[in-house]
Amino acid sequence: MFLKRILLSFLVFFQTWVSATPPKEKFYKNQDAWKKLQQHLPQTYQLNEANQPQEYFWQWRKNNIHVDYYPQPNAPAKVILLHGVGTNGRQLSLILGHPLAQAGYETMALDLPGYGLTQYPSKSAIRYEDWIQLVSDFVDAESQKDQRPIFLYGLSAGGMLTMHVAMQNKNIKGIIGMTFLDQQRLAVKKGTMRFSALSPLLLLGMKMGAMTPVVKSIPLPMSLVSKMYALTNDQQALKIMLNDTTSAGNAMSIKFLNSYMNYQPKYDLSSFTQCPVLLTQPAEDHWTPLAFSQPVLERLNVPYQVVMLPKGGHYPVEAQALEQLKTSSIAFIQQRLKN
Repeated sequence: MFLKRILLSFLVFFQTWVSATPPKEKFYKNQDAWKKLQQHLPQTYQLNEANQPQEYFWQWRKNNIHVDYYPQPNAPAKVILLHGVGTNGRQLSLILGHPLAQAGYETMALDLPGYGLTQYPSKSAIRYEDWIQLVSDFVDAESQKDQRPIFLYGLSAGGMLTMHVAMQNKNIKGIIGMTFLDQQRLAVKKGTMRFSALSPLLLLGMKMGAMTPVVKSIPLPMSLVSKMYALTNDQQALKIMLNDTTSAGNAMSIKFLNSYMNYQPKYDLSSFTQCPVLLTQPAEDHWTPLAFSQPVLERLNVPYQVVMLPKGGHYPVEAQALEQLKTSSIAFIQQRLKN
């Protein structure tokens, strides 16, 4: 059975390698994947022609960054949403971007290079450090437009990304994350990767491959190297996401994966003083349980709060989880605006 799983994974690998090119769709209004996915969310979280976000592209270096945008000129704050390695910006607009916009906040969900509908010159050139610098530059650009406070929300790997950005950017008022994964901890590396029993060999092979010119640019399906089978607890929704090459069905280069798994932050977490932190932890997360985020929170010297999302999976589609995500995020933002 184990050998069969490996063979099937490599079959997916070769299929994805062939299709590892920038997305064909330019705008989400022309993509079917998220429209199928939202059928598995509560009705109030589903988008239609009247309430879909605006879409635009922001130029960053040689990348055209796709942004889902809910403009609110009179909003008291802006929220920038960041996906992880199995999702994209539109999927975040569904679960939080639109709900926060309804609550009166301006929201922007980014497609980071390699994901979503962002256009990039070369997938093999993308590094995790690029994601950090891109988001930091986007925050700076938004700060220059006006003085409204900026909050970051990050799902999955996007959670720790928010913290890495805040380590180098002082224009962030608060962080909301799900989850906070410190990849410097071996237990986190092993716990989040697929075939974790082989982690010593796989991690060494990845590091060596990242230093080998012929090998480092090879894209690996994220479903092969991570526990993407635990992305969401709705099996039909999971199938849709795994078939979507702009999210869970994506492939990234060995060089990118190595840069993510071995990223060295600007400074130690115990020195993080930028802003308060909210962890919105799905209660039924079978990929990154609460125990993976606790070591990060315990090292912080800023106020932090943990809110459990009832019945929620890693990418929550459950009504109770989504309602708790919305209400706790709004409460956190409101409290920070008072300070």
